[in-house]
Parts: sequence; C-alpha cells; structure tokens
Amino acid sequence: MRTLTALLVLGGTLLLGAAQARDLRLPKTSADDLQKICTSVGGSFSPGADRYGCGTDCKGGKGTDCLVTCAPDKPCIGQVIGAHRPRTVAQALAPGKKKR
Repeated sequence: MRTLTALLVLGGTLLLGAAQARDLRLPKTSADDLQKICTSVGGSFSPGADRYGCGTDCKGGKGTDCLVTCAPDKPCIGQVIGAHRPRTVAQALAPGKKKR
C-alpha cells in the first residue's frame, strides 16, 4: 500500500511539474548571439543548420529546466518552468533562485 501511495504522489508531482512548463515566443536571435548568451548563463549550446538551441539549469538544480530553440530569421521559442515570464532570450535562460 505504501508503494502504491508513493507512486501516486510521484506521478502527481511529475504531472504538476509538466503543467507548469510554458512555451513562449521570444525575439529572433542568431546562432552566434544565442551561443554568447548561452555561454554567459552557463548553459549548453546545441548548433544546427535548421535549428539551434540552448538549455540551462534555470531553477538552480541539476538538469536542464529551461530551453530556447531558434531557426534562422524566425522568432525563437522558449520553454521555461514556473511562473516567470521572460521577454528576452537571456531572461528565459538566466538562473533563478535555488529551491531548498
């Protein structure tokens, strides 16, 4: 019974976390500019011809919590966790406060 309860709590927590993620439309950003921003916030840049992106530990813990992907000459798409609503690529990737 304890195992079932633990699995239900874990499943609910994961669903709640996924529900808090949101996709945002961000300004156009070149691959070079995204790489510079990514490096400055300690993220991981992924280059590509059609799409390029950056992921960061924006919540302050392990794992990639925030992601920005871009295509040449198109607005970028940011996926962030939680309630913050960034307006720029740098804001979307910047580290937030650590949870205790």
